[in-house]
Amino acid sequence: MRISLFGLGYVGTVSAACLAASGHEVVGLDVNARKLDTLRSGRAPVIEPGLDELVAEATAAGRLRVTDDVQAAVGASDVSLVCVGTPNRPNGSIDLAAVETVCRQIGEALASKDDYHVVVIRSTVLPGTVRNRLVPVIEGAAGKTAGAGFGVSMNPEFLRETSAVADFFGPSVTVIGELDERSGNAVEAIYDAIDAPVVRVDLETAEMVKYANNAFHATKVIFANEIGNLAKAHGIDGRRVMDILCQDSQLNISPAYLRPGYAFGGSCLPKDTRALVYRAKELDVEAPLLGALLPSNELHIRRAIEFVERSGHKKVGILGLSFKAGTDDVRESPMVPLVETLVGRGYEVAVYDEHVRLSKLVGSNKSFLEEEIPHIAQLMRSDLDEVVAESEVVVVGNSTPAFRSVPGRLRSDQLLVDLVGMDGGATATRGAYEGICW
Repeated sequence: MRISLFGLGYVGTVSAACLAASGHEVVGLDVNARKLDTLRSGRAPVIEPGLDELVAEATAAGRLRVTDDVQAAVGASDVSLVCVGTPNRPNGSIDLAAVETVCRQIGEALASKDDYHVVVIRSTVLPGTVRNRLVPVIEGAAGKTAGAGFGVSMNPEFLRETSAVADFFGPSVTVIGELDERSGNAVEAIYDAIDAPVVRVDLETAEMVKYANNAFHATKVIFANEIGNLAKAHGIDGRRVMDILCQDSQLNISPAYLRPGYAFGGSCLPKDTRALVYRAKELDVEAPLLGALLPSNELHIRRAIEFVERSGHKKVGILGLSFKAGTDDVRESPMVPLVETLVGRGYEVAVYDEHVRLSKLVGSNKSFLEEEIPHIAQLMRSDLDEVVAESEVVVVGNSTPAFRSVPGRLRSDQLLVDLVGMDGGATATRGAYEGICW
């Protein structure tokens, strides 16, 4: 393919060289004349292992060249990749000046181009930016409508400095956010030579994925450092602790705890997090990330309560009291404060959980239900159908198999509040639907 690429920093230069090495014809543009001169000489303007060799080879072969002529570059290409920076302003917001300037320049060039052209944003921008900020800029300059006169895509990059070339050729996944199918097809063709699964989504999802990745990486670094600090305060090697943690690919390094849903609960996570935070205070070790876990969890519970309150209905059916399906453990279940709050605010609440029945409970579970939350025990019902039929709002609190048929059984005047992500929940229900994170 013929590709024009705007912005020749780390992402832009690596992308340009690797695309050229993949057989595409690439022309790079940048406002910095020195970068252009460096690339013309067959050298990379940034330091990155293996990049100089790729640039030299691609330049010598004529597959990579540079220019400052936007009109000519866009006119002679099928796709334009926007790789300019989006730095922070002093208040933390991102500065879109450079990316908007480039989009305007591309739009002006498209005004006199008859062929279909796809504008691909690789710059990191917040959800909604491409559709609401950048597309209007291009449309205004081009005098054309996106999706008809030209295509638009969001193609986030996941390139780490010092391993960017290897990351480009060996990604775990290629994410393509598309305005329409034609736009997505053009971008997917760019990566024909890359052996990686391709995920095609809407523009906003692709934008969010990039931020989710980086926030998660930042969280992992801070988590490891806080655990390391606590370990050191005990005379323990934090590196050894985290090495062992990373060996568990079934739970620790897996999607097991990375699916959006309701708050965590149970007999372990709240208790042990609380104890660890207290020990950090005892040892005068600051651990702000660990300390924020339980307050954040409580905010998530409040979010679920707000969904019910906004409905304006008073009859609420709670499906699932235990903290997860297949257990009768209600200790520290996040469903308990949800029920208690609704009851305290005057809601008429009925609770169904096939595993939580006083006649069958034993030990600490029975004691907890009878002594700590006896008012909730009185709300328990034994008939799922009855609870669903009599409720104006139905809250699904865990993934018990019996609840899968509930969306399809609701009336048009009922609301389903889904805290677990039921398959087909939004489309299967005839009533209103509210997912906690979707």
